[in-house]
Amino acid sequence: MRPRILVLYFTQTGQLRQILDSITSGIADKVDIDYAVIEPVKPFPFPWTALQFFDAMPETVEHLPAAIKPLPADIFKKEYDLIIFGYQPWFLNPSQPTTAFLQSEFIRIFKDKPVVTVVGCRNMWLHAQEKVKGYLSGVNAHLVGNIVLSDSNTNLISLLTVIRWSFKGQKAASGMLPAAGVQDVDIAGARRFGFIIYKHFQENNLIDLHRELLFQGAVMLNPGLVILEQRGIKNFRFWAKFIREKGGPGDPERAKRVMMFKNLLLVAIFILSPFSSFTALLKRVMKRHTLQKDVDYFRHLQYEKGRI
Repeated sequence: MRPRILVLYFTQTGQLRQILDSITSGIADKVDIDYAVIEPVKPFPFPWTALQFFDAMPETVEHLPAAIKPLPADIFKKEYDLIIFGYQPWFLNPSQPTTAFLQSEFIRIFKDKPVVTVVGCRNMWLHAQEKVKGYLSGVNAHLVGNIVLSDSNTNLISLLTVIRWSFKGQKAASGMLPAAGVQDVDIAGARRFGFIIYKHFQENNLIDLHRELLFQGAVMLNPGLVILEQRGIKNFRFWAKFIREKGGPGDPERAKRVMMFKNLLLVAIFILSPFSSFTALLKRVMKRHTLQKDVDYFRHLQYEKGRI
């Protein structure tokens, strides 16, 4: 009997759908695949204005998302052997539509099911994945794999290209800057993960799936990102609370605080990041054993509440 897979995802730019299509492209004739898209009731803008983009931060960080549309009723009438769940991080957390789904009644589709998460991002995804793990654990879903595709350009280059893409809608290369997002060669290369998933179906052994995914490069993690995310999430939580004291999404009363956050974040990235990178390097040297334990934890699937 052919395995039945549900591919469930939210994408704003379409890139994550490309990643998911690449993963499943080599096995589409061997399995039955259904797709379901998570859609906000009120779509988020793209491209964004700076105010719109940074105004989405507080509710994203505090997991107070805007509403989503119901999922197709027919997917709840089927039994799936695996769910592939694709999402993007926003502000070190799952995107608002992703969180809205995970907080909704529709999360029941995951109950007692094996799940492979697929993350498409610029570079930081650890805290977002921890939050997703927590929601999955709450419905007794079985996380059997994680695949992360990120922009392989340097931090500064990837930041400049994602700003151009987010605020101008331009993904293509221009001037001295390359194309934004996950590189095409990496998206095409994700095809190998689909063959690994199908192999483990044939062997009836999804328990060992993630081990082989790791061997094939499914989760590449720079130890410095662990340190930067630990610092960043604390600051985001402070600013989310500070901004929400002046009202909810789109409230003019909070616009000044939103722009304060934007300006300070850009200063931290463009001016203070060399110093932050240096101090992170020192920490990597001084606490290398502890950091290596963190890296091993985040590359694997276990869930410890409050780890980051």
